[in-house]
Amino acid sequence: MGEIFQEADSEKGEVIRKGKEILFQGFNWESHKNVWWKNLEKKMTDLAESGFTSVWLPPATQSFSSEGYLPQNLYSLDSSYGSQHLLEVLLQKMSQYKIRAIADIVINHRVGTTKGHGGVYNRYDGIPLSWDEHAVTSCSGGLGNNSTGAVFNGVPNIDHTQPFVREDIIKWLRWLRGSIGFQDFRFDFAKGYAAKFVKEYVEESKPVFSVGEYWDDCAYSPSDSRLEYDQDSHRQRIINWIDNTGGLCTAFDFTTKGILQEAVKGELWRLRDSENKPPGVMGWWPSRAVTFIENHDTGSTQAHWPFPSGHLMEGYAYILTHPGIPTIFYDHFYDCGDSMHDQIVKLIKIRKSQDIHSRSNVRILEAQPNLYAAIIEEKLCMKIGEGSWCPDGGEWKLATSGHNYAVWHK
Repeated sequence: MGEIFQEADSEKGEVIRKGKEILFQGFNWESHKNVWWKNLEKKMTDLAESGFTSVWLPPATQSFSSEGYLPQNLYSLDSSYGSQHLLEVLLQKMSQYKIRAIADIVINHRVGTTKGHGGVYNRYDGIPLSWDEHAVTSCSGGLGNNSTGAVFNGVPNIDHTQPFVREDIIKWLRWLRGSIGFQDFRFDFAKGYAAKFVKEYVEESKPVFSVGEYWDDCAYSPSDSRLEYDQDSHRQRIINWIDNTGGLCTAFDFTTKGILQEAVKGELWRLRDSENKPPGVMGWWPSRAVTFIENHDTGSTQAHWPFPSGHLMEGYAYILTHPGIPTIFYDHFYDCGDSMHDQIVKLIKIRKSQDIHSRSNVRILEAQPNLYAAIIEEKLCMKIGEGSWCPDGGEWKLATSGHNYAVWHK
């Protein structure tokens, strides 16, 4: 990922270069109902001891929605999650524990302060970044150019083709990095604007690590609405987006999530593609695939595309033993009881002790309806599913196991 790491210190840079990141999504859809920055600060010791390298925080800017995804004044960091002071206290605590803070960058759309062209709130008078209607795409009520991506309906969409807009966004991103203390970026609704702009923003603001939310629909059978086996076109679109960022930004592996949550319901044959590789983005470009099984949109109280609740540990056993950059969801780690928390920590520690990383090699041994088994880097072996299975050879030792999963190492 090249120059975006040039400002990382040696220890953090080493983690990145070797692809050993383990991310934590530090919120859900209801987190704004609490003084969230204080809650997370109390959990930093546990998160550090558990092995996480970065924590993704919810949008910290002032927003028309309590969740933070309808921003207005980007320079105001007093939000429903807490004050700017409490945020800075949290970021300082994270720095002490050598955990990087991921800022949720919502720059596809922005709520205006004043009615302008067409009687729409598409001007930003009276606040920093006081843009006029030319900063808003023509397809969302502004006087700018057409959107370079999908339209986020109901609010003004930012026209990233305007040089003054990009210049202001870059200054803001640099401010988040240099003055506030964020180190990593997560780009929200990345389908909404061309990936070449993400490339420019990353090049100019130099986050240590960045990831984009390019959430596209998987392919489903028109006859019975079942997920199709071949999702190559889906993962190719995500890979095209990554490629168009110059490879500087990773992407959430929605392909793996979509396949995995169907596979664990007795269709584990889905976890081997036609070339005997993992079927998600991790099978084609693992160093840029950020794997996950749930987030604040797919799960939580929104539950737009939920992972089956009875199979969560099978999902984590898969992504924490495989290549890619795994992400753990707050609800699973802290709201599902001590047992799940401890099982996830055990898997993280095994991943670290066996030096499994984002580019690790996978050799798939079984992909049957009720059994999936694979060897990773020839030193870790795992299985998920109801089927009974264990690796051949006396050199393998059971490292951990739980409901429908087991992991061995030599």
